[in-house]
Amino acid sequence: MDQIPKHIAIIMDGNGRWAKERGKARTKGHFEGVKRVRDIAIYAKEKGVKCLTLYAFSTENWKRPTTEVSYLMSLPKYFFGTYMEEIMANDIKIEMIGERKNIPIAALEIFDKAIENSKHNKSMILNFAMNYGAIDEINEGIKKYTNEVLKGQRENDLKGDEFSAYLFTSSLPKVDLMIRTSGEKRLSNFLLYQLAYSELYFTDVYWPDFDHKEFDLALDDYKKRQRRYGGIDES
Repeated sequence: MDQIPKHIAIIMDGNGRWAKERGKARTKGHFEGVKRVRDIAIYAKEKGVKCLTLYAFSTENWKRPTTEVSYLMSLPKYFFGTYMEEIMANDIKIEMIGERKNIPIAALEIFDKAIENSKHNKSMILNFAMNYGAIDEINEGIKKYTNEVLKGQRENDLKGDEFSAYLFTSSLPKVDLMIRTSGEKRLSNFLLYQLAYSELYFTDVYWPDFDHKEFDLALDDYKKRQRRYGGIDES
């Protein structure tokens, strides 16, 4: 198995609890979490990771208080305004998956600008899952496939992993490792199809505290795994 996973996906969990345990507002936890995104993205690129997908805002997150949602939607402006120069210097390409509807126009414009400015970068993809839900993604993929069949654009002969071409991540490498911080052990509607054969790593550490050492622990654990895809180890 490759020592470094090509594509890592992270559920960045625990910002609110991190803040609460310190007697601070939840927004402070989200702010510290954004700074951690910068640290881990650049470190992942230095370690040789080719794609890093971060669960930034789920379709379920709209249920949170309006003030918190508004704050979360303001963070792209801070992130790219503060760190875009470093992103470019590190040859990192920005991408985004999820449904654009309901995301404020100001946030979309900031993402679109970052995507356009970094489109020729090649060292690593930093992919943000915004207004993303795996069930909706799969449903939309089914609709695309069905429409092609109904229009006679293809036969109804889907097999193997061909369905991945109908998902938001169709242009990205397969996910090798999924990390979830904060001690929760569930997928929370994140990349359900893409994680079918991924290695899963759960840590009790809250996202704002997930530093380089913690990232290395996840990589070390990954190196010990044997990915047999249903087969057996012949070694």
